[in-house]
Amino acid sequence: MSYREGHYFSLDNFSETNQNSYEHKSIDFSEISLPKLKNIWRETLENGMHGICFSLYEDGQKPGDVITAEQVNRRIQILKPYSKWIRSFSCIEGNEHIPRIAHQNGMQTLVGAWLGDDLEKNEKEIEALIELANEGCVDIAAVGNEVMYRGDLTEEQLLAYIHRVKEALPNVPVGYVDAYYEFSHRPNITEACDVILTNCYPYWEGCPIEHSFHHMVSMFESAKHAGNGKRVIITETGWPSEGGFLKGAVASNENAIKYFIETQNWSKHNSIEIFYFSSFDESWKVGPEGDVGAFWGLWDKNEKLKF
Repeated sequence: MSYREGHYFSLDNFSETNQNSYEHKSIDFSEISLPKLKNIWRETLENGMHGICFSLYEDGQKPGDVITAEQVNRRIQILKPYSKWIRSFSCIEGNEHIPRIAHQNGMQTLVGAWLGDDLEKNEKEIEALIELANEGCVDIAAVGNEVMYRGDLTEEQLLAYIHRVKEALPNVPVGYVDAYYEFSHRPNITEACDVILTNCYPYWEGCPIEHSFHHMVSMFESAKHAGNGKRVIITETGWPSEGGFLKGAVASNENAIKYFIETQNWSKHNSIEIFYFSSFDESWKVGPEGDVGAFWGLWDKNEKLKF
């Protein structure tokens, strides 16, 4: 995801309405030193997460490279002590190892078929997703990630893929991942989903860190309202640890630490399902997202915890 004109944070439109219904022990960070913040961050991580997004690529690798099971297994072993669920983004080119190895290690899986404008590749993704589910490796199936946001397919094309997977996998919840506002804008897609899978990024809307937690909750509320009672999962949210700024949002170690602590506390106290983005820093993302793209991980590109 990246900055989208027309979707940016503004105090004029900001409200904490409907957020008081959640249990949340907000932390006053103003009197906490950075060393103390790092200790709280580590304690929060060690208390465990609902889910984390799996970063597949090492330094020098990129989408399209075929990744080995050994590399996937090494990273699964790093993440296993901290997270109950793993989210993957594709079902081919080595991504198919992620749900298999995660299940072997007692983790649950949200498995995505990556869809784009290459219809032949889409077929491979859909077939591989169905195959993985039939193996028993898929707990939730995600048909596409931000396809509408990018404009890669028409709504009708995406709906056809969703219905095809639902028909093939009647016992697996099936959804589609996109920015929170897409579920309000596209009711036919929302209706087709068993579960609403929403990406919520205050950073990409230029939101200052002091308002970021409440803005993220408002994004979740928007998707929840659109879902009209359906299960809603935050499939991505996070904050970069370096790489610059976007309007009022500043990428820094301190801000990344604060955002992680706030979101994880809220998730735990309110049983909100969140997949934090992301596990490891990935250098290839500098191209699509600018410098900030390479610094979304809780671990650095060398698989070392940042704090």
